[in-house]
Amino acid sequence: MAKAKSAFVCTECGAEYSKWQGQCNNCREWNTLSEIRLTSARPGAAGASGGAGRGGYAGALTKEVVDLSGVDLTEVPRFSSTFEEFDRVLGGGLVPGSAVLLGGHPGAGKSTLLLQTACRLAQSKRVLYVTGEESLSQVAMRAHRLQLPTQGLKMLAETSVETLLAVVERERPEVLIIDSIQTMHLEDIGSAPGGVAQVRESAAALTRFAKQSNTVLLLVGHVTKDGTLAGPKVLEHMIDASLLLEGGSDSRFRTLRGQKNRFGAVNELGVFAMVELGLKEVKNPSAIFLSRSEEQASGSLVMVVWEGTRPILVEVQALLDESALGNPRRVAVGLDPNRLAMLLAVLHKHGGLFTGDQDVFLNVVGGVKVLETSADLAVLLAVVSSLQNRPLPRELVVFGEVGLSGEIRPVPSGQERIVEAAKHGFTRAIVPRGNAPRQAPAGMQVVAVDKLSEALEAL
Repeated sequence: MAKAKSAFVCTECGAEYSKWQGQCNNCREWNTLSEIRLTSARPGAAGASGGAGRGGYAGALTKEVVDLSGVDLTEVPRFSSTFEEFDRVLGGGLVPGSAVLLGGHPGAGKSTLLLQTACRLAQSKRVLYVTGEESLSQVAMRAHRLQLPTQGLKMLAETSVETLLAVVERERPEVLIIDSIQTMHLEDIGSAPGGVAQVRESAAALTRFAKQSNTVLLLVGHVTKDGTLAGPKVLEHMIDASLLLEGGSDSRFRTLRGQKNRFGAVNELGVFAMVELGLKEVKNPSAIFLSRSEEQASGSLVMVVWEGTRPILVEVQALLDESALGNPRRVAVGLDPNRLAMLLAVLHKHGGLFTGDQDVFLNVVGGVKVLETSADLAVLLAVVSSLQNRPLPRELVVFGEVGLSGEIRPVPSGQERIVEAAKHGFTRAIVPRGNAPRQAPAGMQVVAVDKLSEALEAL
């Protein structure tokens, strides 16, 4: 018998090596290489093609190349997941034959969201829910507690991929839910479930079945301590969409963010609220993030950020306090700390305000993570408000990118941001001059600025 070949794969970056070594040369991490078995090629395959010479390749390849202009542009068929916010993050709904990975911290609500989706979809489609972490009675108790319709939903408690594939070949579901991929295992792979080899090969086998049978595959994935999806990096390349459900245990709100999507835009955001009957959609997230106290306080300001295809109004809070340390602290929750340090340097250089002896704390209310640069101007004005202990007007809204030379740069979709702020009752806006509308919405005063000094004067 031929000797089984193996390779060593880094669990952090997915790099492969022919033999084990202590440090990965690609990501420089230590003790991250795990052994996996490689499937050998069919006997005689190499000899058959090699004996035929160059003509053998020509005879074996029967497919023809096509011109890009001749590709069929028929829209990909979709069907709703029964959640509008879920459909928004997916790009419009579930696509038959696609593989979607849903990750999140323990307790975020991954199983709850998929169980609600499965029970609703089962009323009109064939759905199979496979649980590897819980018993069938536990899942049934949760469905009963959430008052979900349980008729029509097929359940299976199984961790063997071979057994699972035999069942789905017989049942032929339209939607297949695996909770979770870290519990699945293949018999011919020696490592334990959850290892690099098991996760990689199990996901490959399930994804291959979904593509061949036109089944929607929904996988639940665990998250490591640093917030990344557990398992090999190659898992992210196999799937069509990677979604992350975020939310702390101290907040009842959950955000579903798209990190990869072959059928829609990335960084799309869906907002849910955890209630007694499970996850409930939040159709107007700006109303939640703007639940401010009646008393005016310094360092508080509302900004308009763009998440995927819609604007969202969120509140940013800044607190400055005289530091007793030689190296003052710079803490940012929901924002990039490195960008905060850069903005404080711009404020000193071009705004004339020194914060080198102050501890600076920033927080985005509601647990939202702001990933774009349109929050720069709002962050600086909130810092100035806290530094001078002067509250800003409650009806003021701000957005704009700040450059290193103190200029205020325009941001995408500026008109839509102003309109969204006007809908929520804001009457004054400080925006980049490139985003100033020709005609401001009724009741809205728009102040256009080019430089940071002009924005400080406008306050």
